[in-house]
Amino acid sequence: MTIRAAVKPLGINGNTDAKSPALMDVDLERALIAFVLHEARLLDEQRLEDWNALFTPDGWYWLPAHARHTDPLRQASHLYDDDLLRQVHIARLRSAQAHSQQTPGQCHHLMQQPHIESIDAAGGRYRLRTAFIYTELRSSRTVSLPGIAWHDLRLIDGQLRIQLKRVDLLHAAEALPALEFYV
Repeated sequence: MTIRAAVKPLGINGNTDAKSPALMDVDLERALIAFVLHEARLLDEQRLEDWNALFTPDGWYWLPAHARHTDPLRQASHLYDDDLLRQVHIARLRSAQAHSQQTPGQCHHLMQQPHIESIDAAGGRYRLRTAFIYTELRSSRTVSLPGIAWHDLRLIDGQLRIQLKRVDLLHAAEALPALEFYV
């Protein structure tokens, strides 16, 4: 998804406070929100290779074991996947030997509109917060998990990319069911 490379300064006197959405560049706001919604749709449609391509080469997907966790290397996580681990996970889901995918599962994201939390227009960095309910159907069993998705996005060559996607599940500190897909 391409957005204008030259982004106008936001707010009064260059203030980049995202709490002033009326002062935000409308095209930028729409592009950021559309990006997050597009990312969820790719997951729902199981277009996992396209989804993985949304990440920066050094981007991470993090599902911490508790919403208060701040360091994935020193605190427990359900997932902390870099590009290689995302590729392995995707290949496993696509494999004919993936018994959990016989019959293939499905997932769906029901999302509130993403909220822009912070903007560094000069640095091409954006943070969005999206409340959601994730539902996964597999083997006639439905699992629904509410949570908050945090997207740290970077603008690279006019393209938005995910530097970090952090998913804080409401139930993260409890034993989770085996989830097959990315939330």
